[in-house]
Amino acid sequence: MVYPFINVWAVLTGTLALWGLGALWYSPLLLGKIWQKEVGFKEEEITKMNMLMVFGLSFLAMLFMVWALNFVINSHKPEEVSMLRGLHYGAFTGFFFSMMTMGINYLYQRRSLKLWLIDGFYMILGLGMAGMILGAWR
Repeated sequence: MVYPFINVWAVLTGTLALWGLGALWYSPLLLGKIWQKEVGFKEEEITKMNMLMVFGLSFLAMLFMVWALNFVINSHKPEEVSMLRGLHYGAFTGFFFSMMTMGINYLYQRRSLKLWLIDGFYMILGLGMAGMILGAWR
């Protein structure tokens, strides 16, 4: 098997972009309070969480996701890789893999449609953004 090109800096930048979007997306500036209510977290519970562990492990998981997205995008010929193709693959995987997987889990967990939309659209936008970075930074 031939492994595709891996631009480590693009993968790290895409991961930082995905993580940064999450920090904004789930902040009180955007959807943080709504998300907190839908999940059922009280403010005291959040302040007691080990945020360094949560942020660190979520960054690591995102790094694996963006690395895998790089694998998909760059398994094409170099002349076929572009920012638009990266956006396409990122949004595609965000919707059909991440959002649908969450949807299945949320059905069994009896989570709300609102929570699914908040979490799912974060993945579509975030992976789309990471894909653009991977596709453009060849």
